[in-house]
Amino acid sequence: MKSLGIDIGTTTISAAVINPATNTVLTTRTIPNDSFIRTDKSWEKIQDPEKICAKVFKLADELLDEYGEIDRIGLTGQMHGIVYVDREGECIGSLYTWQDERGAIPCPCYGGKSVCDFLADTYGIRIYPGYGLATHLYNQRAGLVPEGAVKICTIMDHIGMKMTGRKEPVMHSSNAASLGIFDVRERRFMREIIRDAGISENLFPEISDEFAALGKYRGRTVGLAIGDNQAGFLGAVDDIDHAILLNMGTGGQVSVCSDIFFEGYGIEARPFLPGKYLLVGASLCGGRAYAILERFFRLYSEAAGLKETDHYKVMERLMDQRMKEIVPETGLRVTTTFSGTREEPMKRGKIEGIDVDNFTPGNLICGFLDGMAEELYGMYEVMARGAEVSAETLILSGNGFRKNRHLRRIAEEKFGMKAVLSERCEEAACGAARSAGTGTAGEFRGVY
Repeated sequence: MKSLGIDIGTTTISAAVINPATNTVLTTRTIPNDSFIRTDKSWEKIQDPEKICAKVFKLADELLDEYGEIDRIGLTGQMHGIVYVDREGECIGSLYTWQDERGAIPCPCYGGKSVCDFLADTYGIRIYPGYGLATHLYNQRAGLVPEGAVKICTIMDHIGMKMTGRKEPVMHSSNAASLGIFDVRERRFMREIIRDAGISENLFPEISDEFAALGKYRGRTVGLAIGDNQAGFLGAVDDIDHAILLNMGTGGQVSVCSDIFFEGYGIEARPFLPGKYLLVGASLCGGRAYAILERFFRLYSEAAGLKETDHYKVMERLMDQRMKEIVPETGLRVTTTFSGTREEPMKRGKIEGIDVDNFTPGNLICGFLDGMAEELYGMYEVMARGAEVSAETLILSGNGFRKNRHLRRIAEEKFGMKAVLSERCEEAACGAARSAGTGTAGEFRGVY
């Protein structure tokens, strides 16, 4: 039998059909998620959930018709964002995405503080703009909660409801934690703080810590939706207890599985399997740092009258040339925190150690790549010290690693181990398919 996984991303919706017995990918599909709703508010990032729903069902139906032996469907997608549902299980209003910034807007009711700052100063908990409960608390104070809303959930939880005919959502702990104000160790919302902050407890759905079955769609078992970070880990990693996963897309992530709850500077513990955590460090700029450097070269070249040039290929040739030369330590150091960090949003990147000889395009490219890898390695060092992580394999995923062999090499050097490029392009969709309807964590661990 086969499993179908669907990843409801911010800009694309992807699907993968796999054979769970052999862990092989039979096909993948990706379609645009062009559901953003234009507004006159620069901080508002919302999407049309009904449009997303129609796209998901069309994609699912096509693959179910093509692969008749599919017996399980798994769901994942963009975490942190929320939709409101009514008593009939219908979505009302928009999808407030993880990119929405209303949680950072100063509110008169909090003395000019933002919702996120109010929660940090009052209760000592840090959640970020775009996290569902920060979004909801702002909506509540601003009178923007849709009339008739009785529950909140993520977009993939809502898709699961629509597929199985449920009127109330059930959330996996990985999605519940992504909304904020959540006790990861106890796998529950911090209800005392929630009540004190003035949020109705009735809004919160049932939570499960298992990769359980949610219901049926066209006779196939639909698994509980899981977070895209957890799904991506499952899709890329076979030996979950002894691997480091590095992902380099627009942002960057380093993730490891741990039996120990640990949170440190820049490190977040997220629910995974019962008794297990996914320790995650995220670089906000990540692969975008390389795009910033390409733009720098491109703008100069266009000003000089040189257009229609593939600057990424030129950058690769410069790195190839640099590798052929005997290059001593240049002293050129690049910190690629151009978008800040979670702990220090206003922090910015820097280039240090410039002298009269080392400020060359090749050295600058190498410095950027080294800085991108170094930011993730620094987070891994915090994990390794705090949670006694014992990793044996380095897995690389994301286009930043797929398209740049020099970044792959630098990552291997930083982490001191041979790297393996993930064989699966749509890791999150594959991970959702692997988790789909497996029931208990014991069953799941038995498979892997």
